[in-house]
Amino acid sequence: MLAKGVHHISFCVSDLARSRDFYEGVLGFVPIERPDLGLPGVWYAAGSTEVHLIQAPAEVEVETPATALTPLANHSAFAVEDYAEALRHFKSRQIEVFETSPEAGQLWVRDPDGNVLEFIVRN
Repeated sequence: MLAKGVHHISFCVSDLARSRDFYEGVLGFVPIERPDLGLPGVWYAAGSTEVHLIQAPAEVEVETPATALTPLANHSAFAVEDYAEALRHFKSRQIEVFETSPEAGQLWVRDPDGNVLEFIVRN
């Protein structure tokens, strides 16, 4: 197998400032250095993986996200240590959550552009 792991996950976003509010203010991501790529964006470190947000030019339509918050949607998953704390965190910010149970340890939310994000407790 050639792939040895995930280097980064990239999301095209329609409003970079709004997305930064979510990824930094809600998820607590801290920006990392990003080269000038000719398009506005921000990169974050999430453990050993990076999350890249790229501002879509006005003439480019951002991909249509899932129509419902569901684990069946294409999504990216992030490890968390405490299911109950993650659930409280999102609900305290009035963010819609598709939840399972502390035993299953998985929950899903959507970012401002509708991208589905899973948060899972590693066993």
